[in-house]
Amino acid sequence: MKTPDKEPSLQAPILPCTLVVETLNAGGTVKKSTTYKQIKLILGRNEFRDLILRIDSPKHSLKFSLRDFVLHKRFLKEGKATIVLKDANVNLMIANAPPNQLLVFMKTLAGKHSVTEEYETVRKNGGKVPLKERAANVPDASPVSSKRKRDSKDTSGSSTPKVPRFLNPLVLTSEQKRVLQVVHSGQNVFFTGSAGTGKSFLLKRIVGALPPDVTFVTASTGVAACQIGGTTLHAFAGIGSGKASVDQCIQLASRRVIAQQWKKCKHLVVDEVSMVDGDFFTKLETVGRAVRGNDKPFGGIQLILCGDFLQLPPVTRPGEKRVFCFQTPAWDRCINLSMELTDVRRQDDQEFIDILQSIRLGRCNEEMVERLKQTEKNTVERDGIKATRLCTHREDVNHINQEHLKKLAGDTQVFQAVDSDPGLSSLLDSQTPVVAKLTLKVGAQVMLMKNLDVGQGLVNGARGVVTGFKMGKEGNPVVRFLCGVTTEIKHEKWTVKGTGGIYLHRRQLPLKLAWAFSIHKSQGMTLDCAEMSLSRVFEAGQAYVALSRARNLKSIRVLDFGPECVRAHPDVLKFYQGLRRARYEEQQSIMQYL
Repeated sequence: MKTPDKEPSLQAPILPCTLVVETLNAGGTVKKSTTYKQIKLILGRNEFRDLILRIDSPKHSLKFSLRDFVLHKRFLKEGKATIVLKDANVNLMIANAPPNQLLVFMKTLAGKHSVTEEYETVRKNGGKVPLKERAANVPDASPVSSKRKRDSKDTSGSSTPKVPRFLNPLVLTSEQKRVLQVVHSGQNVFFTGSAGTGKSFLLKRIVGALPPDVTFVTASTGVAACQIGGTTLHAFAGIGSGKASVDQCIQLASRRVIAQQWKKCKHLVVDEVSMVDGDFFTKLETVGRAVRGNDKPFGGIQLILCGDFLQLPPVTRPGEKRVFCFQTPAWDRCINLSMELTDVRRQDDQEFIDILQSIRLGRCNEEMVERLKQTEKNTVERDGIKATRLCTHREDVNHINQEHLKKLAGDTQVFQAVDSDPGLSSLLDSQTPVVAKLTLKVGAQVMLMKNLDVGQGLVNGARGVVTGFKMGKEGNPVVRFLCGVTTEIKHEKWTVKGTGGIYLHRRQLPLKLAWAFSIHKSQGMTLDCAEMSLSRVFEAGQAYVALSRARNLKSIRVLDFGPECVRAHPDVLKFYQGLRRARYEEQQSIMQYL
């Protein structure tokens, strides 16, 4: 006897989720509501080739015929969707589904339904495609093509779902696939890699593959957390700065709302873990075990950690000893596997890649120094777009931007952010990449702070110049970008998850002044053209972070460069040597069996 998952009539995506089945009366009100937790939805056809949806679990096995239905897909990113069975007066409300799997499931459902409709139309017309269907399509396209095109314009939140912007169509590398497999196996994993190896891309794919209700996405900084749709690690933990004693931290985390978060969490994602202080990490591990009442490492929570310890380290006060996470006993207890991505995607210049890899490890020979000094003569400006000066200190950034803005002729245009809670604007300032008050003029150098259209080059970090404003002086800015696109920039929304599960929103133009930018804030970005003076570098890894923002040697101008700018922390170097030794031994072990 075949198992349900292998039945020929039900070969389709399988979706793990929670499902609420609402039965409605003739008036449209809910007559009965039943919740099925930890079930699987299986899509397929019965012996009559009718499209069916089956609920499968150890305790339940139900089937629904899918003839006349509507899809509501507005909250796909949160792992939620609704299938309205119009002919049966039933709502199937999906929740806590891995977002990426949910998207594939819904697209498959919509596609199969369209094929069924096409088949029925052709059958009713004696095997002929209606003339109006043929005329609306391009040659060799099926009648479904035009229908899908029309549906994609729908903004009502129902009908056939179009692919949302959050799902990146790029294919995972073999290295990235292996990390994803380890995550699915339930192991605690730390994955790392040099700048441009796709750590952030992979992290988003991992988050999309986990059930949202029990997955908490965090980062060491607010801006990094915002980029992956999460919150800060401190906000999740609920123990303030973490400077208090362990007993006090446990008391703080035992508050009802905070404790509920800890107990609900099954998967904890932490981005930019290199900037998490080792002592703070140790306290978190102890708090996790205490609050959850579970003596397993981190209280039994699966850890998915991402970052590069050879980039920016934890912030410490003068005279304070720096402790990295990997130097703590808690790290040794918790992390089952450490993996390193090595396939660089950001840079397209092999010479530059080789230089960056050496600088990342704190090495820079005379030939490399000379090659970087030669970039001082580069002309990276084009079409009125000037190079962004990357600075080591934030006060330098503010001063340079304001001075250049003052020098521009013409009137200023002020764009004020709209915050969901004005009383928490300071929190949104620290956790979103845009400012509350943006002042622009024609000629202002700006940087895009959000992916708007990856295909056209309108990505986070794209450089441009303001060429005018819509509606004379009162409308949105029009920006000419280095990628060749000139477009009106409209307001975008950023969402920040606060303590206790509340969500804060900020609507603002996705722009920042870009005559200057801080190295710290540039982490994770790809810059079109940059200029940097590294003589004031004060931190290990800082020169590497700055240089690795560029795609190639032609797009940067390096000033005041010398080998003394290049530094890597000796403890971090030892850690990475250990990772590579372990990887080499693993490869040798595999080779013995080939």
